Amino acid sequence: MTRHQGRHFLHIPGPSPVPERVLRAMDMPVIDHRSAEFAELGKAVLSGSQRIFKTSSPVVIYPSSGTGAWEAAIVNTLSPGDKVLMVETGHFATLWRQMAARWGIEVDFIPGDWRRGVDPSVIEEKLTADTAHQLKAVMVVHNETSTGATSRIAEVRAAMDRAKHPALLMVDTISGLASADFRFDEWKVDVAVSCSQKGFMLPPGLGFNAVSDKARAVAKTNKMPRSFWDWEDMLKLNANGFFPYTPATNLLYGLREAIAMLLEEGLDQVFARHQRLAAATRAAVEHWGLEVLCQESKDYSPVLTAVLMPPGHNADEFRQVVLDNFNMSLGSGLSKVAGKVFRIGHLGECNELTLMAALSGVEMGMRVAGVPHRGGGVDAAMALLEQPLPGNAPRHLAVVK
Repeated sequence: MTRHQGRHFLHIPGPSPVPERVLRAMDMPVIDHRSAEFAELGKAVLSGSQRIFKTSSPVVIYPSSGTGAWEAAIVNTLSPGDKVLMVETGHFATLWRQMAARWGIEVDFIPGDWRRGVDPSVIEEKLTADTAHQLKAVMVVHNETSTGATSRIAEVRAAMDRAKHPALLMVDTISGLASADFRFDEWKVDVAVSCSQKGFMLPPGLGFNAVSDKARAVAKTNKMPRSFWDWEDMLKLNANGFFPYTPATNLLYGLREAIAMLLEEGLDQVFARHQRLAAATRAAVEHWGLEVLCQESKDYSPVLTAVLMPPGHNADEFRQVVLDNFNMSLGSGLSKVAGKVFRIGHLGECNELTLMAALSGVEMGMRVAGVPHRGGGVDAAMALLEQPLPGNAPRHLAVVK
């Protein structure tokens, strides 16, 4: 095993690095989760999470992964035999479909090529044709972590409204929340699914559901069995800052600190920083002569960039070279794109210097691995990041269009 001095550079698209402030916040004794002290913590993270989702609706926090939050969204709103509309945007959309099928849900799965987000016009066509309103939900992945493509949720909602269809809008924003712009109330989302280890900059272990009044009303009449995932059981006790079962207490300390960090920077500035770093990454990839997996510029992810390897070169072998030589982890290609792409995460605590280190590691790795490329991609990214910013705004707040 190769041993390295210095820090490990984690540039997978989640779990993302945990900031020192968050680590220190979690370094606390476990407290009584039925105490007044805990109730203050519970109320703080529940109300703070609403600010991150941009909603006045309740946010449910589970001790779970994002997969658990997926399941909660399904079992609270859908009944066996219900029909839903989903879109094949990548690996995680496919996994959500598989989970729905296990619960007896009939999925109309719109095929895709894994190189773009959802086409809102296709959603509109499907819903307009569904005159009997058999489709109970439209289920969309906001940021497809496997491909580096986002879907334009506001446009999906507009398509649903034009079709005058009553289906629920359910959105997986597991890797999008707190990194890419997301507006639960404004976009009239009914259920949003997320987790702790992406934009929230926490270790894995918390799952989130933001829930509209419409979704809660549906949940009261649906026939799907559930116990651990039941929203109403959670919300009854959440009203006073408590949970119906043991919560992940120390992760909640970290969540409170992470929310404070996000709000101190300002969500719009957080989103602008991610867009800027993503643009610099794409500038490097283009200069190297490689291809970004996402083909639609309007769908480019601010969270990660998936890069196609040249023919004859295996992405996993390249990733191993980078890890062995430069102590940096890059994201692997999943299922259909396994061995074909590597993914550069630029989310969470990432800033200009962090990104420059990552891109340097990629460029040096290509030299060591013998991957055909044009040198100077790091310089191209640097040139973009050195551009003057409008007004007197700090450089990390700029938006690159």
